[in-house]
Amino acid sequence: MTNDGPVQHGYPHLETVRASINALYKRLSYDTVHTFETSVAPVDVAFCDTDDLYLGAQRVARELVRHYRLPDARFVVSFREMTHAANVELTAGPEYFVELNDRFRTHRRDIGAALAHEVMHVYLHRLDLSFPGVRENEILTDTATTYLGAGWLLLDAYREDAASSQKLGYLTPEEFGYVLAKRSLVFGEDPSVWFTSAQAYTAYVKGMARARQDEQQPPLTAAGWAGRRRYAHDRRHAGPGPGPQPGVPYTFTPDGGGRLRVSFPCPTCHQRIRVPVRGRVRARCAVCRTVLECDT
Repeated sequence: MTNDGPVQHGYPHLETVRASINALYKRLSYDTVHTFETSVAPVDVAFCDTDDLYLGAQRVARELVRHYRLPDARFVVSFREMTHAANVELTAGPEYFVELNDRFRTHRRDIGAALAHEVMHVYLHRLDLSFPGVRENEILTDTATTYLGAGWLLLDAYREDAASSQKLGYLTPEEFGYVLAKRSLVFGEDPSVWFTSAQAYTAYVKGMARARQDEQQPPLTAAGWAGRRRYAHDRRHAGPGPGPQPGVPYTFTPDGGGRLRVSFPCPTCHQRIRVPVRGRVRARCAVCRTVLECDT
């Protein structure tokens, strides 16, 4: 986990974030993802300045192990001078060694955020779920941490003013807000009441606006004039085709009975949904169970 340089904003990693949510549903299943419907509670990861540094860090690590359901994982937490915010040694277990940056000795309120990311590394390691490339894999870890109920800590660690700034993780604040919003829309949980950082709340609001835009996408609601013209053209000349193409949200295929079907990505997990072309359609995603209503 890194924490250096100026804070980047916007949604530069959005496609990888969406692919990460999709990968979670595919690897864990809908039912398993929904066992994480309750987030880590602030009281369980609170860290008082009067707490013993090492005992407090071990307590928070145990709470995150419990949240991720890793009962046979033991974490040994230490502190040292380092460039990154934190690091974990991935081994066969059951004992794992986590190193935290020395600055957390005096910034104890953010120890839970750093440990949430590192414990998720272990969780994904045990699932054998990873993306190629260091940055893509770190984005997967940030996304999984957030979507499975501990990432609000990472967003709450974001603070920025005219003189200084701090952000943990690889996602931008708005991307953390986006994933939190996706989680909120699925589980009906409002994480904004836990934020101690005003900037974190602002990022969450922006992320929620972006997440709600996704619900208006399939397949033409927000396509614009050019997208609608392309849709009409492709519908008239539909054939078997090579499948989904980069930048094209929908694909037409004949169903063998003289009718057409259109496929497009689910706005929640981005699994492809295939429905008949017959006007107003109500469909349910087979992976995340999101119910969609759209005009085809």
